[in-house]
Amino acid sequence: MVDISRSIGRDVFGHLPDGRVVERVTLRGGAGFEARILTYGATLQALMVPDRAGQCEDVVLGHDDLAGYVEGRRFFGVTIGRYANRIANSRFVLDGQEVRLAANDGPHALHGGPNGFDRQLWHIADLGDDASPHVTLAHVSPDGEGCYPGRLAASVTYRLTGSTELTLSYEARTDRPTIVNLTNHSFFNLDGGACGLQALDHVLTLPAERYLAIDDGAIPLPGYPRPVAGTPFDFRSPMAIGARIRRDDVQLRNGRGYDHNFCLDAAAEPQFAARLEAPRSGRILELWTDQPGLQFYSGNYLDGSIAGKRGVLYRQSDGVCLEPQIWPDAPNREDYPSARLAPDGVYRHRSIYRFRSVQG
Repeated sequence: MVDISRSIGRDVFGHLPDGRVVERVTLRGGAGFEARILTYGATLQALMVPDRAGQCEDVVLGHDDLAGYVEGRRFFGVTIGRYANRIANSRFVLDGQEVRLAANDGPHALHGGPNGFDRQLWHIADLGDDASPHVTLAHVSPDGEGCYPGRLAASVTYRLTGSTELTLSYEARTDRPTIVNLTNHSFFNLDGGACGLQALDHVLTLPAERYLAIDDGAIPLPGYPRPVAGTPFDFRSPMAIGARIRRDDVQLRNGRGYDHNFCLDAAAEPQFAARLEAPRSGRILELWTDQPGLQFYSGNYLDGSIAGKRGVLYRQSDGVCLEPQIWPDAPNREDYPSARLAPDGVYRHRSIYRFRSVQG
């Protein structure tokens, strides 16, 4: 690795089958805190976070080599686009015109379709080694790519905004009306991504009072968001993720666990959206976002068929996702927050991941 400064490193992570180089940028904070970002998929490949004893471990699931990301598609740490989450029946109407997308989740379009932003090689547009070291990655999606209208120029900036704080800032512009919804899809295990333990004992606080109920295809049901009160989806007070995950609840059956959008209040500045604490390690993650939704996914489809870092087989709930975003299937729902982007507008999304630890 070449150290550009004490706060930034840059090296070659591997080569794609066509020979293109995939780079990795390392941003260094305090107390051993590090974020390692790949140009392939604009991926958060590793996140080193100290525990209550000051020992750093990588707290996100993923792979130690490029082949793991290229040969499989489990969305470990990647940037999702053009549209995060699902679009029902792979179609929507935009300004009176029907748009048909490529289906890749049964009849539905998931995470941008078969070749979403997570399958693209982004380029490094900017590096900064000042008090807040950062890397900006950019990608241009041509008009019609994935059947989405408009040429979309997107970027994501990973920036250390504190000694143990990582901020992700997204922007996108288009040359014709389109839809856009970008997010990061990291799987977190605050005891360590290769610890071999489930994250079901992690304690989650999620202030949302409403969530979107789904059908067995994970598409939101018609009607208004449902209240979390009196359901297994009430995390307004701290609760272990596994405390109610095996209840006989139709929504838990439909999602095979938690895989639901929690409805937040979108704001001009990031607001508190979630807190995740690991009792074993003492690590705490606080998530702040300006997005109107947070998809909480309890790693239900991890099945032991994928070997991750250190050769560990990832099994159900070995990591959990907290994905800030616009609501799923919003292009088909006039009563949902809009995902429409016009040529005279700019899509923006900012999320902050703050880490600390508590003493045992």
